[in-house]
Amino acid sequence: MKKKIKVMSVFGTRPEAIKMAPIILGLQSDHHNFTSVTVVTAQHREMLDQVLNIFNIRPDYDLNIMHKQQSLEDITSRVITILGPILEKEHPDIVLVHGDTTTTFSAAMTAFYHSIAIGHVEAGLRTWNKESPFPEEMNRQLTDTLSDLYFAPTSQSKANLLKENHSAENIFITGNTAIDALNQTISHNFHHQVLDVIDPTKKMVLVTMHRRENLGMPMRQVFYAIRRVVRDNPEVEVVYPVHPNPKVRMVAKDVLGDQPRIHLIDPLDVIDFHNIAARSYFIMTDSGGIQEEAPSLGKPVLVLRDNTERPEGVAAGTLKLVGTNSNKVEIAMQELLEDKSKYDRIANSVNPYGDGKATQRILQAIAYYFHLVGNAPMAFQPNP
Repeated sequence: MKKKIKVMSVFGTRPEAIKMAPIILGLQSDHHNFTSVTVVTAQHREMLDQVLNIFNIRPDYDLNIMHKQQSLEDITSRVITILGPILEKEHPDIVLVHGDTTTTFSAAMTAFYHSIAIGHVEAGLRTWNKESPFPEEMNRQLTDTLSDLYFAPTSQSKANLLKENHSAENIFITGNTAIDALNQTISHNFHHQVLDVIDPTKKMVLVTMHRRENLGMPMRQVFYAIRRVVRDNPEVEVVYPVHPNPKVRMVAKDVLGDQPRIHLIDPLDVIDFHNIAARSYFIMTDSGGIQEEAPSLGKPVLVLRDNTERPEGVAAGTLKLVGTNSNKVEIAMQELLEDKSKYDRIANSVNPYGDGKATQRILQAIAYYFHLVGNAPMAFQPNP
């Protein structure tokens, strides 16, 4: 009887949970080859729990580390301290971490301390600027330094890893599991109460903004631009699910709160968000995951950052970097609203991030690494 591979998946935030959910469900369904152990740190408590409930994932261990005004040092030290004894008890063959959160880096460091193999889902993303995004850029670079298996979503991600002298034989181009998750959440019969208050003939712009480096004046500048565009374009309505961070909520209410065609709503769960995104005209965001999801929905994205670790979308034309300068943001919004040919060109660009089969490539790569199967997965390639 062949030995099953024991895979421990560790994550702690809403974006991680969305992208890890397809993998965990895949591990659980392939119980002949894998034993799945799920650990959540709850770096983000409520928003994480929403995703777990939607995908019906019940963690084996919940570290429950979140507390008010937690610092990066708090998160790092608490994950390492609490996760260590769990690794000693479970003895997994490999620990899977995702992306670039402080949970990701802390869990990888803990696995390294216990001489356990590390698999990095969404490996190889880079801006090459350790201050932007902060602390994510260094979280992912350090995690890749510690990792043994690399699940790079694109060929560019693989090139970044090779540039850092990581072993080519342990890098697998898989596509992004965000697209796998998206395929499970979009519904043609979707309804949400925010859609009841929006004229269906209007152009709905979906906004998300919360990143640490954009707090304060950068965020305020973007909101001023949105306010002016809505004032000058009666056909536009804006939906903004406001992040629970009090610093975000204060600026959003101050600048956007009294506008009847700007709808400030509570954070959305993943099904609601994906389906409202699918019904939007275009999306404005400083989030990473949305940059990957929107091309699958045919939605142009204005990226509210000066750089991105997802340059494939910029090259493909699905993303436009606009930063946070108020005038530049306003000009970019007006272009999408006024130039239909430019809008269509962006909306119809090829999605460079995935085809919905990343999970099966990742599971095959793990089985190949542990000599359970003889063939490595075929690399993901975007359709021309």
